[in-house]
Amino acid sequence: MDLDVSKMSKFTLDQHKAIISLREELDAIDLYQQRADVTEDAELKAVLEHNRDEEKEHAAMLIEWLRRNDAVFEKELKDYLFTDKPLSH
Repeated sequence: MDLDVSKMSKFTLDQHKAIISLREELDAIDLYQQRADVTEDAELKAVLEHNRDEEKEHAAMLIEWLRRNDAVFEKELKDYLFTDKPLSH
């Protein structure tokens, strides 16, 4: 889909950067976890798990940026995070 980027707001462009970066961090978490599961070398496993956990920090930072900059994300995160509220409705 070709969209005219010149018509997009600064917020939309920044949000896109954050969302793409979040996707990349989540993909990295998944890959490091898979690699840690299959390695037989304990030292390599520890390195992979460390790297996985750093990616989780990066993902959390991006989610926080989204929360701070998007009122709907803020509302939804406040409604669901750190609660026992059912995840389906």
